[in-house]
Amino acid sequence: MSAQITNHVSRAVLLAPIIFVCHFLEESPTFVEWFNAHVARGITSGLFWRVNISALVITLIVVGIEWLSRSAFSLTLMIAWLGCLMLANAIVHIAGGLVDRQYVPGLVTAVLLYIPYYLWIFVKALKSERVNPAVLFVAAVLGSIPMLVHGYLIVFRGSRLF
Repeated sequence: MSAQITNHVSRAVLLAPIIFVCHFLEESPTFVEWFNAHVARGITSGLFWRVNISALVITLIVVGIEWLSRSAFSLTLMIAWLGCLMLANAIVHIAGGLVDRQYVPGLVTAVLLYIPYYLWIFVKALKSERVNPAVLFVAAVLGSIPMLVHGYLIVFRGSRLF
């Protein structure tokens, strides 16, 4: 593993909080309304903000761990967390847009930022050779499951996990 590739992965993760905030800013004006139109047990604006602030704090912690540690664990954790936060979230937004046949709050940043950024980070993680590729794939899948289940419940069942 080259130190230069490792540093590139660590620097690239610094964009994650910024990309998350861009997505949140796109979602925030109308997401609660969209969500409550789909789920009988709706959410409040306060819950929406708490969930997203919590996700931002977790993102900052995961980025900090990767920045300071640059270990196999930190890279795997990052791939799992961003798999939930970005990859699976983007899939949920796309599914919601297809089911609704219209714009879903957050769809633009999910498609234009989340998917390309996650794929870019994932490739950088693979090239760093810090973690076996199979482990990274498993981390991505396992990290994505909670968001995919939550999104499935919202879009297809009209319910939610929390």
